[in-house]
Amino acid sequence: MVGSFKTEAIVLRSIRFGEADRVLHLYSVARGRIGAIAKGSRKPRSRFGGRLEPFFRLDLVLHQGRGELATVTAASTVDGFARLRSSGPAIGAAARACDAMLRLLDSADPNPAAYNLLCRYLVMLDDPASAAADRLQTALAFRLKLALAAGFAPELASCAHCGEAEHLTGFSGAAGGVVCSSCERGSFGLSAEAHGFMVEALASPLAAAPEASERSLRQVERAVSETLEHHAHVRLRAAA
Repeated sequence: MVGSFKTEAIVLRSIRFGEADRVLHLYSVARGRIGAIAKGSRKPRSRFGGRLEPFFRLDLVLHQGRGELATVTAASTVDGFARLRSSGPAIGAAARACDAMLRLLDSADPNPAAYNLLCRYLVMLDDPASAAADRLQTALAFRLKLALAAGFAPELASCAHCGEAEHLTGFSGAAGGVVCSSCERGSFGLSAEAHGFMVEALASPLAAAPEASERSLRQVERAVSETLEHHAHVRLRAAA
């Protein structure tokens, strides 16, 4: 629809364009994914300052013309997550989270659950007291919750092939979930700890991501990655 509109959004990616512009990949609370251009934003005296960088949470005014990209006409900062930007591990975790949003949520339809999840994760990464924020288990809990918000959460309650609720010893990305010992062909072994982590991570707040061994966490990462590759046709970057 042609015209101006307002929305809150997070900058997922910012790309230099031409001599002075930026092309932005945004995820908004009201309109889902938005592609936009900020004209003149790289000029020294730009009214946008430095707030069009990744991870900024902004109140935006945009104009949608007949092209694919909206034009940013005004931007004010809701949260710049300044402390996050002083930590290498936190920057890496935030970048992987934004990349996952880019790859998995490409629709213009709003997804408030996904938007709020990313906001919570960035707040955690910005908090010096949140020592677990940039750890692998929190990153995987984020991915599980994001998969759920996008409609691609793996089946964890019973065998994805036959419905059996006992002897769940493997995981099949093609089937989209755990599988029993009778249906394990083509699956990989999934420990009880890894299975339990996924169940608990989906049921718990992001800040309360459960503990698990490195081996189990790598199984969880593989399970989430293979599920999204088969069913969302998306390949995510390594979680850490």
